[in-house]
Amino acid sequence: MMKKLISFFLQGLLFTVPIAATFWVVFKLFNYIDSILPFDIPGLGILVLIGIITFFGYLGTFYFANPLFSLVERMIERAPLAKIIYSSVKDLVSAFVGEKKRFTQPVLVTLDYQSGLQRIGFITQNDLSSLGMQNKMAVYLPYSYSFMGGLFIVPKENVTPIDASGTDMMKFVISGGVTEI
Repeated sequence: MMKKLISFFLQGLLFTVPIAATFWVVFKLFNYIDSILPFDIPGLGILVLIGIITFFGYLGTFYFANPLFSLVERMIERAPLAKIIYSSVKDLVSAFVGEKKRFTQPVLVTLDYQSGLQRIGFITQNDLSSLGMQNKMAVYLPYSYSFMGGLFIVPKENVTPIDASGTDMMKFVISGGVTEI
């Protein structure tokens, strides 16, 4: 009887802790944003945040027409270290939300034929012949429970397309395979 109670308790934790943690983080974030605003209107902080993000999105849409953004980007392009950081972050963000989304082709990469070891990844470059690598492609293999990952150069024959959306597969990998797809 005691084992069943402990089992039910642990099962209850599996259901309630993720929900409670999510609500706690959202609640703390709303409170923080509301606390830095001069007005004491609950929920105003999230509206202000959405407004600011939308405003920057609007400015970003007219990126090339806006001389201020062009000037800032030209200045960053002249600084070697800042250029590397800026362009890398810009490319990474655009890979997820930009017009040139990159993580849309989920694939299964065979790492070891003998053991059958495979990992889920996303094609970032189909052809690397310009780098002198014939019949190779670049595949990003994300880590579970993290947004980090590694870029692997693999033979094309080791790559099998997966018939699923990139978003669903990214959630599946990041969750460690516990998210249902």
